[in-house]
Amino acid sequence: MKIGVSLPVRELEDDLAAIKAFAQAAERLGFSHLRVPDMVLRPGGRHLHEPLLLLAWIAAVTERIELVPSVIVLPSRQTALFAKQAAELDRLSGGRVRLGVGVGGSAEEYAAMGQDFHSRGQRCDEQLQLLKRLWTEEAVAFEGRWDQVRGAGLNPLPLQRPIPVWIGGRSTPSRSVINRMGAHADGWFVLCSPDEFPAVKGAVSSAAQAAGRDPNAIGTEAGVAVVGPREAEWRQRVAGWRELGLTHLCLRTLGGGLNASRHLEKLEQVAGEVGALQPTS
Repeated sequence: MKIGVSLPVRELEDDLAAIKAFAQAAERLGFSHLRVPDMVLRPGGRHLHEPLLLLAWIAAVTERIELVPSVIVLPSRQTALFAKQAAELDRLSGGRVRLGVGVGGSAEEYAAMGQDFHSRGQRCDEQLQLLKRLWTEEAVAFEGRWDQVRGAGLNPLPLQRPIPVWIGGRSTPSRSVINRMGAHADGWFVLCSPDEFPAVKGAVSSAAQAAGRDPNAIGTEAGVAVVGPREAEWRQRVAGWRELGLTHLCLRTLGGGLNASRHLEKLEQVAGEVGALQPTS
């Protein structure tokens, strides 16, 4: 099980030195990936940097750690432009991008972005098809309901062809999201409880088989907070998710009101304890 961390950008805000230090410490300590949330604008939105630009900056000050924007509200964005931005990030980082995408839930944000909130699921399905082609073909011919590409393509293409795409949804994903995961995803973000996980995983696996795909090729990633109300439980939760066979886990130092130095201290502490939890065989 690969273990990464969430970059606590909501709490570090504009302390760019602290953001850089956290990212570099996560890489030095051996965490596999960094996750960054997405928000452009919505009522009551808290301080949050745009994830693709932030990760491009982080790519320049790291060397190995995987960069995971999660989740991008994909149908609110222009498909070709997003494809170009993601391909560029993959190039700039040396092929270290894993994209998390979802459909979001803010009608106000969709309106501000000039996109239709009510058709977002169907548009996401179409976008996922087009993105894979834009990331693998030099010239694309695509006639969709929302996007048309006629003999054009990205130059340069990303290093990863295609860039891995993971899908996020609700704790209990709807049937349409489960079908999307099965048909298009390289992995999915687990928001359900450990007790609910086998049933949701089984549904995704069935959808993958129906789409002619190997369910075992689809990864899974849950999140565990190491601070806040459930801080005392995090070790048991990590062990429990490992027993359930998750491929990835994301630890979170945010949510406990830590300052920049305490985020780093907690990261160091957790890294040592996670090492002790790794299986020896």
